Amino acid sequence: MSFPTANSVIHGDCLHVLPQLAAGSVNFVLTDPPYITGYAPRDGRSVANDDNAAWVKPAFAGMFRALEKDAFCVSFYGWPKADVFVAAFRAAGFRVVGHLAFPKRYSSTTGFLRGQHECAYLLAKGQPKRPACPIGDVINWTYTGNRLHPTQKPVSVLSPLIQAFSRPQGLVLDPFAGSGSTLFAAFTLGRDYLGIELDPKYHAVASDRLKTARNRCASPAPV
Repeated sequence: MSFPTANSVIHGDCLHVLPQLAAGSVNFVLTDPPYITGYAPRDGRSVANDDNAAWVKPAFAGMFRALEKDAFCVSFYGWPKADVFVAAFRAAGFRVVGHLAFPKRYSSTTGFLRGQHECAYLLAKGQPKRPACPIGDVINWTYTGNRLHPTQKPVSVLSPLIQAFSRPQGLVLDPFAGSGSTLFAAFTLGRDYLGIELDPKYHAVASDRLKTARNRCASPAPV
């Protein structure tokens, strides 16, 4: 089976799709995989594969293979399983070259502490060049309301990452596309995008979101 490699959202398991992408065909990976925490919001929604870690190493191996030489990947992660994620990054061949924090003005969880930030690793394949204008490693978080997905990321924190670590017209990949926020941000910045989403509900949401964005751009401006 062959898949399109630009400006599409594929419904499928990234463990099956990633090996079928051309090696070195992706310019930048930006992804928000399951945190392996058994996340259960009050509204009853769920995140596929958030209850096991079997997918972590093969998924990041697939991302590494798909990336161009000397390119970047940014991955969000759940801090309780940081050891699992870092082991998978390194097993795939990535180097950890930075860490990002996203402070929130609200608490998303409460345990021994109130959870008021998200975090992500900046990973490198090979020896990519430093951005001409490096961004800060702390980016303020905007509340999305999680209307489209239970762990929806705001476009406002994704756009600076895409702008800093991908090139214009480069292909941005998100193997855990969810509601398509990474893809939407890539599209608005003039990048090609490719998303993979396992859950059919969220695949439909992401597909509709990108279709609407494309249609708006294609519509003639009012005179």
